Amino acid sequence: MKIYIGTDHAGFELKGKLIPFLTARGCEVEDLGAHLFEPLDDYPDFIRPVAEAVAKDPQSRGIIIGGSGQGEAMCANRVKGVRAAVYYGGAFDIAVLSREHNDANILSLGARFIEEEEAKKIVRVWLDTAFSDEEKHARRIQKLDI
Repeated sequence: MKIYIGTDHAGFELKGKLIPFLTARGCEVEDLGAHLFEPLDDYPDFIRPVAEAVAKDPQSRGIIIGGSGQGEAMCANRVKGVRAAVYYGGAFDIAVLSREHNDANILSLGARFIEEEEAKKIVRVWLDTAFSDEEKHARRIQKLDI
């Protein structure tokens, strides 16, 4: 599976830990930045390219990382065809349902709220969860891009 990944300064360290984890799982990872730690960088500069890449490649997925993951998801969700779900701790059911019911193609992580091992676990759960393909869910998703 192809994974596009991007972050600003807030998720820079976590991104560096997730890339080898994803590669070890057999994923092809394309890092769209940030490539250098810059405390004053702006998340849209790195998140929008991930969202655009995922929108153009429907078989791929994206992982975006920021302080809370909220602004990053808002940025990604402005791109037609993207369905970014936020996880910053708590029940893993959030990520499971984002895949089963919403066919989320981008996972937005809040690096200030989760540790490395929790991030790896949620990424694994999210990647391993399939879309349910139930008619009602497919119908609802189709209405998002009208």
